[in-house]
Amino acid sequence: MTATATRPGRSGDALPGGAALPVADPATTRRAALRLVRRDGRAVTLMLALNALAAGAGLAGPWLLGRIVDTVRSGGGVRTVDRLALVILACGLAQLLLARYARYVGHRFGERTVARVREQYVDRALALPAAVVERAGTGDLTARGTSDVTSVARALRDAVPEVCVAAAQALFLLGAVVVLDPLLGLCGLGVFSGVFAVRWYLRRAHGAYLAEGAATSALAELLAATAAGARTVEALGLQERRTAASEQAVEHCRRTRTRTLFLRSVLLPAVDVAYVVPVVGVLLVGGALHGRGGISLGVVITAALYLRQLSDPLATILFWAEQLQSSGAAFARVEGLGQAPRTLTAPAALLPHPSAEPSPALPADDRIEVTAVHYAYGAGSGSPAADRDVLHGVDLTVRPGERLAVVGPSGAGKSTLGRLLAGIDAPRHGSVTVGGVPVAALDPAALRRQVALVTQEHHVFLGTLRDNLQIAAPDAGDAALRAALAAVGADWAAELPAGLDTELGAGGHRPDGSQSQQLALARVVLADPHTVILDEATALLDPRTARHTERALAAVLTGRTVIAIAHRLHTAHDADRVAVMEAGRLTELGTHDDLVAANGAYAALWHSWHS
Repeated sequence: MTATATRPGRSGDALPGGAALPVADPATTRRAALRLVRRDGRAVTLMLALNALAAGAGLAGPWLLGRIVDTVRSGGGVRTVDRLALVILACGLAQLLLARYARYVGHRFGERTVARVREQYVDRALALPAAVVERAGTGDLTARGTSDVTSVARALRDAVPEVCVAAAQALFLLGAVVVLDPLLGLCGLGVFSGVFAVRWYLRRAHGAYLAEGAATSALAELLAATAAGARTVEALGLQERRTAASEQAVEHCRRTRTRTLFLRSVLLPAVDVAYVVPVVGVLLVGGALHGRGGISLGVVITAALYLRQLSDPLATILFWAEQLQSSGAAFARVEGLGQAPRTLTAPAALLPHPSAEPSPALPADDRIEVTAVHYAYGAGSGSPAADRDVLHGVDLTVRPGERLAVVGPSGAGKSTLGRLLAGIDAPRHGSVTVGGVPVAALDPAALRRQVALVTQEHHVFLGTLRDNLQIAAPDAGDAALRAALAAVGADWAAELPAGLDTELGAGGHRPDGSQSQQLALARVVLADPHTVILDEATALLDPRTARHTERALAAVLTGRTVIAIAHRLHTAHDADRVAVMEAGRLTELGTHDDLVAANGAYAALWHSWHS
């Protein structure tokens, strides 16, 4: 029912005023990953068991090949070799089937888990206060919900089964070499010479990938803001400035990606060398031992084949370890959304606070009290301009069921006051309460039951007309939906070819600005809050339609508190009381007749508009 505007700015950890969405720390990220694993523990256990069996079956081939070599050297017959070859074939087939089924189980686990991640992300995003989203920037939220979630999905779907298979194979192969000959097993430990390169990489990779994700979010935010304000950019001749800012963001994004590429370019060659070392060691030591009659040639060949095979699972683990660094950073950003505040008590509440919880208090009644309110956009950012108040000591009481009109010149603070009354922002000083409870301290679900803000900004969601209306009241029947449309004068809805089942948006009916605004007003009727704040809510309607809609709404909202912020002063004429804002202060308050008779600021506005 409300709409929010995109605020240009940088995303990640460096937004002015600490307004960036938080990023989960490593411990929190690990706990979240473990919770996901525990929720599907049976699938994980089955996947590990199948991987172990597949790895065990894979050990048979090299061992039997060594037996074949020894059999041939000792003069064994062809039948013996054939039987051993058939066993190798059977073990290879068993390994193939077991590994395939293990990957199938792993992929199903990954898809179920990533579905939970996506659903949790959507729930958390929808629970965010509008001010948190506005100040953090929609680009950051979009990047986390798209590229970051996709990275997590790829890790869960592909990395988990692949790493499990590779880890089981590597463990069994190393164990088999040790069983063959302990001395050759010591040679196999040379594969761990690559650990030093891996440790060097891991110490740097997490931060580098977090920086890359933040740069991607900043670029997405800048592009989204530029696209949304394209007409303004063109009208004010800001093309060069926006192009320069975009090039700077692209360059920053390129530098962060080059950094992660450099880390990979050091890691991969170092580890490739580590794969060759144990094979060379086994051939040299094994050859010396065989020459002295210590071990058979078949044992040397088997050990060399085992260690040669070890390179494949280790390469897989390394590849996914590198990918998991990127996915881990992405998961930290996705999980960080759960640490964003669900309520606002002051602008400082936008700082990451993992323990932020909704206030359990419920309003005692519908009375709204505004007491000594001061407010500044961007308070706490350190900028002198941002800390300058736009509201100065506003005091106002809105009685239950009252119709209050807020008027004043542009820039007087009317819309800012409306945002505070709707709980979108919290005052810098003073308080805004409903029934004795701070409006901004209510959790979003309780807030929507108390107060609804409708602005001239609006949004039509892809889906049917019914879907768009049931956002406000999921259980509403067709009769209630049609009544809400009729209440706001949306006669056009009855003429749609499929009625409430008509698709809206691309490929269906495209509502114009006035129809979209009527949809937003119909949602308010369906939501049925006790207080409705209309911030130029009929601005896109022509004067005659706007007047008709306002009168229809007045009839439907009888008994509800209505606060109308308007430039069309006939709204003020019909209100119980009129509040006049000037330069961020409430200068006049009274009925229309009393204020006209007082011959003050409202009277001047009335005479100017009426004439």
